[in-house]
Amino acid sequence: MVEQLTPLSAWFLQTEDEDPTAVMAISSTAVFEGPPPSQEELLAHFAGRIPLVHRYRQRVRRVPFDLGPPVWEDDPHPDLSWHLRRTALPAPGGDAELHRLIGRIMSQRMDRSRPLWEYWVVEGLQEGRWALVQKIHHCAVDGVSGTELYQVVYDPDPEPRPPLEDDWAPEPPVGTVALTARAVLGLASAPVRGLGAMASLVRQPGELGRTVVQTVRGSLALAGALIPASSSSLSGPTSRQRRYTSAVVALHDVKAIRREHGVTVNDVALAAITGGFRTLLLSRGEDPDEHTVRTLVPVSVRAPGEEGILDNRISLMLPFLPVEVADPVERLQAVHEHVVRAAAAGEPVAGTSLTSVSVYEPYLPVALGIRLVMHVPQRQLVTVTTNVPGPREPVYAVGHRCERILPYVPIADRLRIGVAIFSYCDELAFGVTADRDTVPDVDVFTRGVTEAVSELLATVG
Repeated sequence: MVEQLTPLSAWFLQTEDEDPTAVMAISSTAVFEGPPPSQEELLAHFAGRIPLVHRYRQRVRRVPFDLGPPVWEDDPHPDLSWHLRRTALPAPGGDAELHRLIGRIMSQRMDRSRPLWEYWVVEGLQEGRWALVQKIHHCAVDGVSGTELYQVVYDPDPEPRPPLEDDWAPEPPVGTVALTARAVLGLASAPVRGLGAMASLVRQPGELGRTVVQTVRGSLALAGALIPASSSSLSGPTSRQRRYTSAVVALHDVKAIRREHGVTVNDVALAAITGGFRTLLLSRGEDPDEHTVRTLVPVSVRAPGEEGILDNRISLMLPFLPVEVADPVERLQAVHEHVVRAAAAGEPVAGTSLTSVSVYEPYLPVALGIRLVMHVPQRQLVTVTTNVPGPREPVYAVGHRCERILPYVPIADRLRIGVAIFSYCDELAFGVTADRDTVPDVDVFTRGVTEAVSELLATVG
């Protein structure tokens, strides 16, 4: 059996092919108490966990002429030491030095002749600490499944779990002729599969009616995103080089704000990001209006029990962030209303339906459509903001406690800033990705994020 990438996963791969400035890998950086483990200890640790992550032994292979979606195949010559790398920070080993290194690591594309993952051990952090930068291509995982890897690679206790026995042997790759023939057969059978899916829905008329109504409503709402956002310095041509920075706030403060104002943790985080964009725009002498910042908000559509499946199972919402609102409480309520309105309009349902339908479409026109879209500069989106809940209890690597986790989200297609939000234990971290050439003032944005949280916290009784 040949495992194919879903159209959504293939999109992340093809984005790099069509956009020379895109690097579509997601990442998180875990900071551990010291001292750092030796390379031999780390190799032994990962060797005992690799049997649980089959994707770490597979590489991507494109089908000739894009007749079918790319497929996963076993790496015939796996080399664990190639994926586990080491580096060190210059003195003083603080946040600025770590941020600079993360930006450089994430500016480099991954070698597609190998499995698309890397771990970087970073020595030289202050107080004898060390970090582990996890880098995985977005075609292999989304934020939720990437976070689930923490439960596999790391331990819930200081005592490491015993290594697993490993008798794995790679499956021989399918020949090019056979792979092409299967793709041609898939093209021919696509209408049949589509009719079969439609027939199953027809047998459930109630479900069919609800799906159609929700999809139509959501599609009409998403169609509004075709209107360009107001022109600003936040979007435009980018380079391939990235800047990275982060802001960390106390999770109990965020929850106190949530309780005080009757909103969600995600609303508070988005309001903080909105404050960051407002601060940045004003510092540049620009006047923010209600259509300046439209964000893509990924929404997980995983069913319970699917968290560990390494794949992309996400939909989206496309709300505007109310950067025009000066008062922090009014801004928080506006964010809450925008998110509720997008969800009520069915934007996530429509996104799920569209990606589900694409599975039954012949891949060749899907690939051509992606290529066409990527060559038309988009002006509708300004940023991406993703929020993923992380472990609520401490995790350990080779006996060392993880003190902090910093998330990273890729940017592409004229997006100059992206924000990933990640909760770990009692902290909420904002990881900010920025284009190196056009956002030299990214620290102004992160300062605006923390100031927005402080302003909201001051309103808590």
